[in-house]
Amino acid sequence: MQQSKEEKVHHVFEKIYGNYDKMNSVISFQQHKRWRNDTMKIMNVPKGASALDVCCGTADWTMALAEAVGPEGSVKGLDFSQNMLAVGEQKVAAAGMEQVELIHGNAMELPFEDNTFDYVTIGFGLRNVPDYLQVLSEMNRVLKPGGMAVCLETSQPQLPVFKEGYMLYFRYVMPAIGRLFAKSYEEYSWLQESARHFPDMKELARMFQQAGFENVRFKAHTGGVAATHYGNKTY
Repeated sequence: MQQSKEEKVHHVFEKIYGNYDKMNSVISFQQHKRWRNDTMKIMNVPKGASALDVCCGTADWTMALAEAVGPEGSVKGLDFSQNMLAVGEQKVAAAGMEQVELIHGNAMELPFEDNTFDYVTIGFGLRNVPDYLQVLSEMNRVLKPGGMAVCLETSQPQLPVFKEGYMLYFRYVMPAIGRLFAKSYEEYSWLQESARHFPDMKELARMFQQAGFENVRFKAHTGGVAATHYGNKTY
């Protein structure tokens, strides 16, 4: 029986959790950290704010949000992979971040009341969900009026030659790196496939608007290999 996208993604992350942080650095040439830092500067999260990090994985962005909101703020991280969350729990405990709570849950049905958070983020997770619009709509629902939703995700470069080179890297080199460093060729082959079929920047901006966000804008990173999208919940 053919696996659903949700089942396949769950299998992938339950298997690669041990090498996930290392592989992110190898595959992106450490650029994913710079993209996240640039995104956080634009977000300008104040002390005492409340935030939710959807598809939080091993909690890197969750912890960056926790540092921004400080001990007086609160941050929830949600992921459907128990193994990824276990890695995140260790990192959060080592950092002594008592304002963080990691939760096992589904991005398609966020277990929070309407109008709960000042910020909702999703980093390199939207491409892996079964329904992009459903997750964006859920992010909108749990935001407070005026709150900000942010998505940092892989994208498709538009410049000729660079675009072709990027596609070759993602399709052939990345899975080979996964085999070499993490013994996970099939899993990293799936990740490149999900990235390859993800909407481009303008299409994702339209989906943000369709989900009910206003003031939607986006910023490309490193020639368009990744992009951050921002939107605010209407008052």
